[in-house]
Amino acid sequence: MSDSMPEPEPAAAPADPAAPAPLGVPRVPTGDAAVDALLERLADVDHLAADGHLGVYEDVHRGLRDALTALDTRPGPRPESHDHRS
Repeated sequence: MSDSMPEPEPAAAPADPAAPAPLGVPRVPTGDAAVDALLERLADVDHLAADGHLGVYEDVHRGLRDALTALDTRPGPRPESHDHRS
């Protein structure tokens, strides 16, 4: 490098480069306990090697899909009938 630019400091190497490292992705609560539990399950990947992530992601995806499907099956308010006959 040139005299005007200092050499960058080398990054500290992890103790075991093959060890799983937390991804550091924040999870924000949604207010729905079931959905929040599924999102917290994503933290499990922080302790798994990359080849173990898929199972967690599939599990969370399945749970979120089921939660969305359940929204379609809940009984909601009945629409008011409008009798427009005169």
